[in-house]
Amino acid sequence: MVIGAAVVLFIASFLSLFSYDCSGGIDCSRLNSPNAWDSLGLLMSIFLAGIIGAALVIVGRLAPRKIVGLDLGQFGTAFTVFALWTAFWTIIDVSGAGAGMILGLLGTLVLAAATVAGPLVPALKAPLVGAPKPPQAVQPPYGGQPGQGQGQGYGYPGAQQQPYGGQPSQGYGYPGAQTGGQPGQPGQPDQAQAAQAQQAAPQGGAAPAGDFTPFWFAVPVARPLYGEDGAPNPIAELAPGTWYLAVEQRGQGLIAQTQDGRRGVLQDTTGIQRG
Repeated sequence: MVIGAAVVLFIASFLSLFSYDCSGGIDCSRLNSPNAWDSLGLLMSIFLAGIIGAALVIVGRLAPRKIVGLDLGQFGTAFTVFALWTAFWTIIDVSGAGAGMILGLLGTLVLAAATVAGPLVPALKAPLVGAPKPPQAVQPPYGGQPGQGQGQGYGYPGAQQQPYGGQPSQGYGYPGAQTGGQPGQPGQPDQAQAAQAQQAAPQGGAAPAGDFTPFWFAVPVARPLYGEDGAPNPIAELAPGTWYLAVEQRGQGLIAQTQDGRRGVLQDTTGIQRG
């Protein structure tokens, strides 16, 4: 919808902005109806503002970035709403709107509606590119310990280990769990982190559900992590491409633990990928 509306705006910028009444013996063939490229103010405030807003929204979905604390998508939404606002009052002010103004108003209307509804409608929250799949566990070289020299630290769900006293195939729900590790063996940082997360799970809030099993997950887009005390300001931001450990269910949200050991509530769990 966003791309289609932007294309309509680009086409409308070349069409006539105004129409004339030729019923009173006026020779309309001599009238030169300007388009948006003949009026810098209308070009920048309606047509190019809408196209720039659409581009910011798309780039923000593909590669989330922040400027002065705001996402690119939020900047893009502001541009599209401003373009709709200007087009609406301009078409009311002119005596006769041409095809360019009419298509411009329709294009900005669809564009603003799509960008505003994107964060609100669950069906439109799906990422343009899928969340990364968990990497496969790599067999360590002969004589080496799992996780040594392969970048397998906290946040990597393919580490080979099992918790102390665990039976085969019983782990924390992370992908790639194997049964070869022994407790207290060097080179297994994930085991200590997972054990600490399990011990800390009942603290800092309501008791977890009896059937809840900690698991690894990844978010499709950047999402805030709020404190367990219910404070309105986020304490961290979960980034796509990184695996986090869910240690507890909290209503419709999850209690997640970051790489540096901070815990918080992930309120928006739509579209997350479980490991």
